[in-house]
Amino acid sequence: MHKMFTAVLVFILTMAFFTTGFAQTPEESLKKAFPDIKVDGIQPLNIKGLYEVVSGGRILYYSPETDTIILGQIFTKDGRSLTRERQQEIAANLIKAKMKDVPLNKSVSIGKGKHVIIEITDPDCPYCRKASEFFSKRTDTTRHVFFYPLPSHPKAKDKVLYIFCAEDRAKAYEEVMSGKLDKMDFKPCENSQANELLKTHKGVADLLGITGTPFFFVDGQAAIFGADMPQLEKLLRNGK
Repeated sequence: MHKMFTAVLVFILTMAFFTTGFAQTPEESLKKAFPDIKVDGIQPLNIKGLYEVVSGGRILYYSPETDTIILGQIFTKDGRSLTRERQQEIAANLIKAKMKDVPLNKSVSIGKGKHVIIEITDPDCPYCRKASEFFSKRTDTTRHVFFYPLPSHPKAKDKVLYIFCAEDRAKAYEEVMSGKLDKMDFKPCENSQANELLKTHKGVADLLGITGTPFFFVDGQAAIFGADMPQLEKLLRNGK
């Protein structure tokens, strides 16, 4: 009886050893089940059995128990998209690492305030104009403006070139963003240097992975995608 008990105990311990030794982590399970997915990071959520997977800037959700990938957004009961917030956080970290390569000397510089803002804008984007109006009422910002005329705004490129060819670019910027040129017949600037500068500005947006306007990077820390003026106001107020 004693020998039988000992044998059973050894068997149980042996099985426990092998089970523990060969247990897979969620990341290992994911890579085995979905070998084509590039995993930049994986972490548990506060939802039982679900993991957040970062893959090339995208967010996926993985259930190791069922070996399934879930695509989509997770919302709180008050309508906040936790997925979107995390995507912006991840994008901001990636952008922050690339900011050292942004040629600030090629931007249109506006203001001499203590808060430094790198901005990507489109002169015919209504939200960009709203942001421009917001900044025009402040004296506490230094803005480095880069232009990214969107294909949906066919006259935007000519307006950017108008700014680049002006003797006072900051003043020309204000004229354009206030809508002064919207109904005005103005001759498009054909200056080759202005066209090269526009390529540089578009290159900044490409470098940072920005595909929409406006975009703001505030005081070397926080990224704002879109015209979220309350959040921008909060950052400027808290960073004083």
